[in-house]
Amino acid sequence: MINKSFITNLIASIVAICGYILDQNSLFMIGLFALSGSVTNSLAIYMLFEKIPFLYGSGVIEAKFETFKSSIHSLIMEQFFNQENLKKFFENEFANNRSKYDFTTIIENTDFTVAFDSLKSAVMESSFGGMLGMFGGEKALDPLKEPFTKKIKSSINSIVHTDSFQQSLQKSFAKDDIQQDILRTIDNIVKKRIDELTPQIVKQIIQELIKEHLGWLVIWGGVFGGLIGLVSSFLV
Repeated sequence: MINKSFITNLIASIVAICGYILDQNSLFMIGLFALSGSVTNSLAIYMLFEKIPFLYGSGVIEAKFETFKSSIHSLIMEQFFNQENLKKFFENEFANNRSKYDFTTIIENTDFTVAFDSLKSAVMESSFGGMLGMFGGEKALDPLKEPFTKKIKSSINSIVHTDSFQQSLQKSFAKDDIQQDILRTIDNIVKKRIDELTPQIVKQIIQELIKEHLGWLVIWGGVFGGLIGLVSSFLV
């Protein structure tokens, strides 16, 4: 990628040198003022990101690190994950029949061992417990685990995909207290991620975002500096 600052400063320097060697005052003034404008803007951009001793205001990106973090957090939570947007999201999701929540994968990946163990305990504590003791006790129920798991998965899957369940889920998400819980969870996640940022990372992010535009500032500094130099050559 072409370094706009370097090219601008180089061209301005060449123009100034040529003007001086050829004894062309106008050319010399154009190059000198263009170089002054481009170098000044280059220094200003450098000071924006880097701390320079004895120069007040330099390194403002790192100096205002905590303010930037707070601003990023506010931007995310207030502009994207606010309560109004969250409510619209759930309303839109359920308003479109094609976007009903599909819990099939979650159910299939769920371990129902605890449920089966509870079933075995209930059976053993019932009047059938003594009878089963004659046929191996709890172990006699183990062959039932696989069909039990398949049956309960099938039953739960049917329930959660009925219209009545989906409508109830929609109403639950529409409640303010549910939305507040979701917002608090999102807020905690965002805070945790932002707290992992360092001043150096924030500086790099901002540099990458505005690097293209900062290069043009140097170019225009050289252009306007050259124009001022041209005007000055007629006045001096």
